[in-house]
Amino acid sequence: MEEPNGDFVSDVTTLPGEGGDEETRKRVVQALAKVNDPEIGINIVDLGLVYDLTIEEGTVKVTYTLTTMGCPIGPMIEEQMRGLVDDIDGVKDFEAQMVFSPPWTPEKMSEEAKAALGMF
Repeated sequence: MEEPNGDFVSDVTTLPGEGGDEETRKRVVQALAKVNDPEIGINIVDLGLVYDLTIEEGTVKVTYTLTTMGCPIGPMIEEQMRGLVDDIDGVKDFEAQMVFSPPWTPEKMSEEAKAALGMF
């Protein structure tokens, strides 16, 4: 979905994983949806880059990937995720793990992201 100013807004409200109460999970998903891939201009949630979200005793653990192995933006994305998730009430710590298996494919994108990129 796009806002009137052209900014992409995520409709994704859940992610695979376990733990945490429903409200905290929702806030974390909303925070992660504010992290954009700077080359594509779509957030990491709608791109399908977040594979797992686990919350255990106040620690948020995110397993994510990049669109390609050689993509240099991993540290920047982790820093943005940490900054946004650390501000959520009840979050005590943040851990991120970058993986490349399974590899990312465009099929992992939300329908909204595909439409925004002209992929039908």
